[in-house]
Amino acid sequence: MKTTDLPSFAVTGAKTKLAVVFFLLFLVLIGAYAVKPPPDVVLDRTMRTQAIDTLVAELNQHYVFPEKARQIEALLRQRQQDGKYDAITNGMQFASRLTSDIASVAHDRHMKVRFSPWLLRADHHPDAMMNAAPERRHGIEKVGRLDPGIGYLRISAFPPPSLVADKYAAVMNTLSDTDALIIDVRTHRGGSPQTVALLISYFVDGRTRLNDIWSRDSGLTTQMWTEDRLGGKRYGGTKPVMILAGPATGSAGEDFTYTMQALKRATVIGERTWGGAHPVTMYRLGSHFVAAIPNQRSISPITHTNWEGTGVEPDIAAPADDALALAKELLQRQRAADLALRAGN
Repeated sequence: MKTTDLPSFAVTGAKTKLAVVFFLLFLVLIGAYAVKPPPDVVLDRTMRTQAIDTLVAELNQHYVFPEKARQIEALLRQRQQDGKYDAITNGMQFASRLTSDIASVAHDRHMKVRFSPWLLRADHHPDAMMNAAPERRHGIEKVGRLDPGIGYLRISAFPPPSLVADKYAAVMNTLSDTDALIIDVRTHRGGSPQTVALLISYFVDGRTRLNDIWSRDSGLTTQMWTEDRLGGKRYGGTKPVMILAGPATGSAGEDFTYTMQALKRATVIGERTWGGAHPVTMYRLGSHFVAAIPNQRSISPITHTNWEGTGVEPDIAAPADDALALAKELLQRQRAADLALRAGN
């Protein structure tokens, strides 16, 4: 299976790291299908003030670290009072300045302010675009074999389970008879924690607790567990699995990598990942601005922490571009050693 990559807005390559839900919602809000040139929007004081006031309010109400939200508010208000934003009339520059000012306090990889030259559409549900053209958004980029015994699966996103459960079942049926599997998430954009749990379910033998997600809004912690019933064949909990990762592995792609590593169910090969562990929600700041604010925190029941700011450190360090060849070589060596050992017995 192969798909066309999702389009990006103002960020490409290794910078395209926000969760897929964040990205898709933003496309909905700005009217992603518009073909006419963007209008020329000149910011005035009222627009800047509205964006800052709303941003501060949303941060104080939703950001996963309340004390950091108050520190961000103090910084933004001081710079606003000092006139640091007064000369900015370009929306992209203003959003970039707000993002960098926030980052100087919070260092949270997911938190961004974005500008749209089109009027933001507030009448769409966040899932509106998730229900269109699923064949382009299941995130399964390639399924195959590197040799008869080694399977290969490249994934670029984790859309909601309802869109991918059947796809995963077909993929795992195809790969179930391989002796080892390489899963490539080196260019993974993110997505749903529920889908992470669904895929990991194929690589364990019993019900397994994977991750906890604490919500600032509700104060509740949700435990993420593997699925008991799957549509495809389980790969099982013993056959070798290697995960290829790197700086362009972000968000839910890191969740998958981190959790499989913590479970000692996979060997991670490549480079340290991006480092964004906090699920986000999009908040409208006015007619032209939106903010991605992390309102939840992932907590591993095994490590009691997460990968925010640090990324996932590989078990075997290698340049990301060389990770696939190295993984294949290691698996082939391991298989040859196993065959020799069995022949000796």
